[in-house]
Amino acid sequence: MNVRKNKLVSLAALGLVGGLALAGCGGADAGNGDSNGSDNGGASAGGYAELSGNLAGSGASSMQNAQNAWTESFMGLVQAEGGDIQVTYDPTGSGTGREQFLSGQVKFAGTDAALDEEELATSAEVCNGEQAFNLPVYISPIAVVFKLEGVDSLDLSAEVIGGIFAGDITSWNDPAIAELNPDADLPDLDIVPVHRSDDSGTTENFTEYLSENAPDAWTHGPIETWPIEGGQSGDGTSGMISTVEGGNGTIGYADASQAGNLGTVNVQVGEEFVEFTGEAAAKAVDVSPREEGRAENDIVVELDRTTTESGVYPIVLISYLALCGSYADSAEGEAVKAYASYIISEEGQAAGEENAGSAPISDELRTEAQAAIDGITVG
Repeated sequence: MNVRKNKLVSLAALGLVGGLALAGCGGADAGNGDSNGSDNGGASAGGYAELSGNLAGSGASSMQNAQNAWTESFMGLVQAEGGDIQVTYDPTGSGTGREQFLSGQVKFAGTDAALDEEELATSAEVCNGEQAFNLPVYISPIAVVFKLEGVDSLDLSAEVIGGIFAGDITSWNDPAIAELNPDADLPDLDIVPVHRSDDSGTTENFTEYLSENAPDAWTHGPIETWPIEGGQSGDGTSGMISTVEGGNGTIGYADASQAGNLGTVNVQVGEEFVEFTGEAAAKAVDVSPREEGRAENDIVVELDRTTTESGVYPIVLISYLALCGSYADSAEGEAVKAYASYIISEEGQAAGEENAGSAPISDELRTEAQAAIDGITVG
């Protein structure tokens, strides 16, 4: 069985586990609070009937598949209890999602880069006087994807990946690539790097990995907006994948759930090359500390991308849910709390795992996140 097929089997197994968990959970335990007061955890079992109206969010395209599953499942649970709510998520990209959230256009945002200090300070203007906060809800590997006839997977180091995207390694049969892949039939073909054209948290996570592991090869630092002029690009995750698929000798980076049939890179960690899996991504989060200087309800992970621990896939994307600390409209606030509680629940995380191959958050993280959601005030 080749490496690419192994990846598909691994993600399929994750989907099976998620499906079994989803079937076993039922629709009752979507949150730990109730809907009777402004300081509790929002609607849960028996409280969905009170939810109504429209709830709009936007942001990271990386979590599009998971958000599709979450919105559909959540609305189904609400409808089953007699409620009537429409939840939408527009995969505009992390940068646009944060902008729309901070301008009050949407009530929650998905972002691959947590709201920073300046954004948090600004958020009080649209959050009923309280600052917003971040919750990690989606953990997934970022796959380095390529289209190269006859090649399903490659072993690459951070230095080589950085050199490719910096434009310094330009041919697929370059000695730096060939040395790491002695059994691969590498053609004398130009490498066509593809980057995101929009402000992208995926780009920031990817370039953070490069800058921390290969600063001599990638000298631009961690950035959300691609710093190199020219080249091919794609808008959003789907645009990135489409551009790589439509080319020849192309290489890009995207949420692993949307890698499809493209070739993928096994990343060097210490002395081994690690393929992407949900388990390997979750392990990267487990070995990483919490970012210091944040409020207690603002849960942000400082990923250790230079770890050499076995079995860790270091190019990990943590997508955050950006929520207000307070909502002036009671109905909107209770809807946000109920939806956020569903997303972090075992059922919600299983739905994300099944539909996007993401890694569920830990029970400890779920407890912390639920406490933060319970602290949202409304009205």
